[in-house]
Amino acid sequence: MKKLFIPVLLGTAREGRYSEAAARYMVREAEKFGFITQLVDVRDFVLGDRQAASAAWTDVMGRAHGLIVVTPEYNHGYPGELKMMLDEISDVYERKPVGLCGVSSGGIGGARVVEQLREVFGALGMADIKPNVYFSNVDKLFDAAGEIREPRYGRRVQGFLKELAWWAEALRAARAQ
Repeated sequence: MKKLFIPVLLGTAREGRYSEAAARYMVREAEKFGFITQLVDVRDFVLGDRQAASAAWTDVMGRAHGLIVVTPEYNHGYPGELKMMLDEISDVYERKPVGLCGVSSGGIGGARVVEQLREVFGALGMADIKPNVYFSNVDKLFDAAGEIREPRYGRRVQGFLKELAWWAEALRAARAQ
């Protein structure tokens, strides 16, 4: 069976973003799980050549069997640059699963941003999976080299990836009919 291509979208362009360590961790875990993946950085979209970035994003999502989004919660919401990037294209999201990872420096790990993004991705025609991953206290969760300090995340993330793989396979088969 053909391997699944599941990119990881980093949803903030802020300087000093802690979410980058979480996104890179998800890329490593997705590769270990067996996905073909790549990190897609919203920073490239909002700070670079927007037309080229939009074409690249369309290509990535056109090939993708699903998506992992890693984004921080800023003032109980999601970053505007993430919304701009998502809205730039439309017809390539439909009937693909999305796994959401919230990031925060507080104790609830971006739960509010995940709930808001469930509505956004539903409007884009994507199926959000359960469980989600919440990176709480992210400023202390990763060391200077970007390695996670809490090994318990490994089991949680593997369960998340297993569920995402199930949905990606099921929806890939359904889209082929």
